Amino acid sequence: MPSNRTTRSGASHTSDSSHRTRNIIISAGIGAVIIVVCLLFCPFVFMSAKAQTIVRIPRNATPEMLTDTLTRHFDADYASKVMKVFSTFGADLKERHGAYTIEEGMSPLQAGKLLARGQQTPVKLTINGFRTLDTLADRISRKFEFSKSDLLAVLSDSTRLARYGLTPDQAISLFIDDTYYVYWDATPADIISKVGQNYDRVWNSERTAKAKALGITPAQAMIICSIADEETQKSDEKGTITRLYLNRLKKGMKLQADPTVRYALNDFTIKRVTSAMLGTDSPYNTYRYEGLPPGPIRTTSVKTIDALLDSEPNPYFYMCAKEDFSGYHNFAETFEEHKENARRYQQKLNELGIK
Repeated sequence: MPSNRTTRSGASHTSDSSHRTRNIIISAGIGAVIIVVCLLFCPFVFMSAKAQTIVRIPRNATPEMLTDTLTRHFDADYASKVMKVFSTFGADLKERHGAYTIEEGMSPLQAGKLLARGQQTPVKLTINGFRTLDTLADRISRKFEFSKSDLLAVLSDSTRLARYGLTPDQAISLFIDDTYYVYWDATPADIISKVGQNYDRVWNSERTAKAKALGITPAQAMIICSIADEETQKSDEKGTITRLYLNRLKKGMKLQADPTVRYALNDFTIKRVTSAMLGTDSPYNTYRYEGLPPGPIRTTSVKTIDALLDSEPNPYFYMCAKEDFSGYHNFAETFEEHKENARRYQQKLNELGIK
């Protein structure tokens, strides 16, 4: 009897020992796997971008092109890991045309997912006081993949512009001073659609009705506002100035606005418009030609548009910059009053040697 108990006890001890050994081996294996996984996977998580960078993927880019771009901005190791993540998600590079912001500190895993999912960063497009369509098109095209000529070609499409009640000469009217957000892969047509939506919002039925009550169209209002914006930076004067222009138009007088002469000469540095300049042969020279010029002489703002539409009637037909150079104007009902205002201003210019 004692002999049998000893045998069973020994067998049990051996079995427990085997289990412990097996568990140790399994645990060691799992630990080894975890270590290997960590060694392989951790760099994808803990490696980070050294600085914020915008990565642009052009149309029809290849994996090699994207890898080169990432390497140039970061380094080869970071780039290869981003591409591995990108491939793991099975994304089609041809469908990822656009611009993407890889933030400082972003891991390869995060960056790869960002690119694979097509999470583009919108381009901030700020329009503020552009004086010519050529300059505007140049500045915009620098932010996108298309060229200036591509954008100008679309802006010369009379059929497209007619949708907004504009002509090619009035194309700059679409770009109301504001901040727009557009993806980098946008086409010129996409840009027109974006700014056109804002133009439609601004020129809603209420504002259009106000313009009609003044005897003008939205397109004509934009031209008047553009001249007022060049005449003064004083917001509290713009309603008075735009109404003065309306007074002259209704009476059949020439606008005789100095900013249109500067525009006709394409020289916005002119401080003193001379008699010789007034003879410039251009449809934009309102000293020589009656009525409004063919188009705006700059982009304008909603604030100026509302200053015109909500302006109070006034009796003025003439204005001249104040001789104190405050940026404000002296207004006059008669030409005799205006001549006196102009005399004081011209005298001050002479005293200061401004030519």
